[in-house]
Amino acid sequence: MDLLALRYFQVVARHQHISRAAEELRVAQPSVSRTIIRLESELGVPLFDRQGRRIRLNEHGAAFLRRVERALAELDDGRREMAEAAGDGPGRVAVAAETLLQLAGALAAFRARRPGVRVRLFQAPVDAMRRHLRAAEVDFALASQPLVGPDLCSVELAREEVLLAVPPDHRLAGRERVTVAELAAEEFVSTRPGHWQRALLERLFAREGLTPRVVCEGDEAAATPELIGTGQGIGLMPAVARRALGGTGPVAWLRLDAPDCHRTLTLVWRRNAYLSPAAREFRTLITERNMLGEA
Repeated sequence: MDLLALRYFQVVARHQHISRAAEELRVAQPSVSRTIIRLESELGVPLFDRQGRRIRLNEHGAAFLRRVERALAELDDGRREMAEAAGDGPGRVAVAAETLLQLAGALAAFRARRPGVRVRLFQAPVDAMRRHLRAAEVDFALASQPLVGPDLCSVELAREEVLLAVPPDHRLAGRERVTVAELAAEEFVSTRPGHWQRALLERLFAREGLTPRVVCEGDEAAATPELIGTGQGIGLMPAVARRALGGTGPVAWLRLDAPDCHRTLTLVWRRNAYLSPAAREFRTLITERNMLGEA
């Protein structure tokens, strides 16, 4: 078993597709296939279930992946720590977030403090954030829904109410409050499954024994108010969106009579991970800023 085989396995496990993994690794597909077969032979168990040309990580593969990611993350941390000790450039910071817009103000302030530091950003739902952290691909995740685990540390940055947005001519426009049960027949504009808006919507409806009728879903949360304003449906939006749109926005706003109808923004990082001086300064800066005021 060598380091190259473990990295090949990590990439194949992420894609669950040999040819896509080969493209990322920039090697020939047969080389990747042979490496995975050789690794399985050495371990004595299959790591993937195969159906024709399709592969899927099985329970043995999932268990092995957790340990491989931990080991490779430690090695990557060690390499970065030695590079910092050798004075190899000003450093780098990598961050995953569900919505990159909310990082704009903090990034501008950070670049002013630490010019020359390389900053990498990944837009990702919470499950992908967990993978990015576990594989040491990012230093931090900025999450709007729970991202917890024994190997993770977090700090709450802000908490805000989530409101219901409806078209100005909607039957509920003009109301101050509404219950979830009253929305059972409504059509919703939301994000794809995995994003915080969709997770919150489904959780609120599940408490009432209901399933929301989502007629428009996507990854572009910033487009939600405009879509609602055209009559496409109604939707959940954070209070910061109301402040950003002001009194002339395309929607009317209501409060939901539901417990826990809010968004909590947290900064998450791996416990015991190596954080460069630049990364530590980024964490200090972002915890001192009113993130939701700028989102």
